Amino acid sequence: MSRLRPLLLLLFATVGALLAGAVPVSAHAALTGSDPQQGSVVQEAPDQVSLTFSEKVAVSDGSVRVYDPKGKEADTGEVTDLGGNSYAVGLHSGLPDGTFTVTYQVVSADSHPVSGAFTFSVGAPSKTTVAVPEQGAGGGLVGGLYGFARYLSYAGFILLVGGAAFVLACWQRGAGVRPVQRLVVSGWLTLTTATLAMLLLRGSYTGSGKLGDIVDLDLLSQVLQTKTGAALVSRLLLLAAAALFIAVLFGAYARRDEETEDAEVDEDTTDTEPASEGDADSEMDTDSAHDADAEKDDVSLQRDLTFGLAIGGGVVAAGLAASWAMAEHASTGIQTGLSMPLDVLHLLAVAAWLGGLTTLLVALFRAPVDAQIETGAVRRFSRVAFGSVLVLTATGIYQSWRQVGSWSALTGTSYGQLLLVKIGLVAVLVGIAWISRRWTSQLAEAPTAVHAEAAEAKEPVTAHATGGSTKATGEGSGGAAQSEGSERAAQLARQRAAMASAREKRMRNADPGRTGLRRSVLAEAGVAVVLLAVTTVLTATEPGRTVEEAEAAKAAVTQQDETSGALALDMSFDTGGKNGQGVARLQIDPARVGANEMHVYVQRPDGKPFDVPEVKVAFTLEAKKIGPLPVVPDRVTTGHWTASGVQIPMAGDWKIEITVRTSEIDQVTVSKNAKIG
Repeated sequence: MSRLRPLLLLLFATVGALLAGAVPVSAHAALTGSDPQQGSVVQEAPDQVSLTFSEKVAVSDGSVRVYDPKGKEADTGEVTDLGGNSYAVGLHSGLPDGTFTVTYQVVSADSHPVSGAFTFSVGAPSKTTVAVPEQGAGGGLVGGLYGFARYLSYAGFILLVGGAAFVLACWQRGAGVRPVQRLVVSGWLTLTTATLAMLLLRGSYTGSGKLGDIVDLDLLSQVLQTKTGAALVSRLLLLAAAALFIAVLFGAYARRDEETEDAEVDEDTTDTEPASEGDADSEMDTDSAHDADAEKDDVSLQRDLTFGLAIGGGVVAAGLAASWAMAEHASTGIQTGLSMPLDVLHLLAVAAWLGGLTTLLVALFRAPVDAQIETGAVRRFSRVAFGSVLVLTATGIYQSWRQVGSWSALTGTSYGQLLLVKIGLVAVLVGIAWISRRWTSQLAEAPTAVHAEAAEAKEPVTAHATGGSTKATGEGSGGAAQSEGSERAAQLARQRAAMASAREKRMRNADPGRTGLRRSVLAEAGVAVVLLAVTTVLTATEPGRTVEEAEAAKAAVTQQDETSGALALDMSFDTGGKNGQGVARLQIDPARVGANEMHVYVQRPDGKPFDVPEVKVAFTLEAKKIGPLPVVPDRVTTGHWTASGVQIPMAGDWKIEITVRTSEIDQVTVSKNAKIG
């Protein structure tokens, strides 16, 4: 165990640090259009601003804000659902000309926060005093804490459900083993604590991002009215039922199992005692019949109790799994009626495999010598694990197709790349499991000699202890003698403890098959911890199918712009420095010979405005050796630069270069060709 605990602590600490310091989760809904459009110039102020997303989102009053050039709120604050995936906020009358800033902060259908900002102008672009609010939803300290709580909730679910399933299906004797009891109870405590933390953090996670808001009761009441809040409360109610299940499993069930084993031992002992009188034969036969009937009753009662616990525990476990399936990825997108039940099966299979694996690890390393796990139990778990892997494979293939949708999304999106990492880890885990299965086939049954040695080892220890105590009493005529006796007794106790520990270690390692199995199961557990971390991050990443659908919608908007005469180009850049990646979107209207209006929007990879110190643009018509014609746009607001009267002297295939500087020393120039005129 000395090697087990540091490794697991190191793995959990590493995963916790990664999750706590992770970047904000990707939104699972994207803004695909707006009216007025981003960067457009309208002649009169509209009555409302509408936004269209790639999927349904949850909105509330204040989710969409519009600010005039002086930074004053120009909207009424009331957000209206226009149907489909579109939402609108009304504007006040008598608004001034200039550049308006629109900010939005909503929650996608699968519970993840979505935020961003864009600008449009009335009459003509102008400078604005609006500083785009720091969109803290899903990021910062609160985002890190929420992500870590999600990881702990998955880990607690796996330990709770998998540990209990291992005891009922594979090793009923383990219900009375203290380390196994502590493992399952720890899973319940972890899941309960993490669920409470997520419930308190939820409002701040999807809203302001401020840690102090976790004690805001009004915010908590709003969370309880959402789909995610209802799922978390349902999970807490199911955990109350799970507490009763654990009490019965490790209480009445464990005692009944011990009584059944004791009865079997007593029967064996009685059978070996010879009859001393001939006239006692009939009485012994009667007693044996009564004992047989009592044993049958005990076995029947134990079987009924096992069946009842399996049914009740299965219902609670399925309900806990459904609290994820009904509020996250499986509840949105296509074929939700099929994806949610399959997601429940997927989670239960994960718990049965990885939770059972952890329980087996604890049993191999921590179970007392006289309660070592039987070979039959290990082999039963091997069959359970094999069935779980089959279920995981079938449900995983379906969910992967549903969330990714294409080969390009598998390799070209963050979700697809994380999924490939997860598949690789599962393959490694299955490979190590195959090695464990080979060790299982080589296991010898727990030798009775080992258990006999463990039982006999207690006798001389008791004798030594009694002798030491007697000697101490004999010499106890004075205080000094008593002190010397107690010191001698303490020394003997330490020696006996060391001898017992060495004897127990020797007994554990008596079977080389068990030693090899312990090592391979420990390796499986290490990979499982990393796999769970990747899975947690995967559930907080925008699915590849959604990414491609949002990009297709944006491309359609761009095509409409080009049809109407405007030109829109997106250019990804990477200056090589810290936080140096992003996208520069250039718009030219009407994209004809003569004067044009130009807008440059600089965004981070997550779509949020990127406040860079400098942006420059140059136009070159290489066929006619014209240019480069430099244009230095003016900064309007965070991530938005504009220039008016940009002269295009001749129609042709122009090379457009954008230079972005992200720090004093980090800058890069990216370019694309486009037909103008």
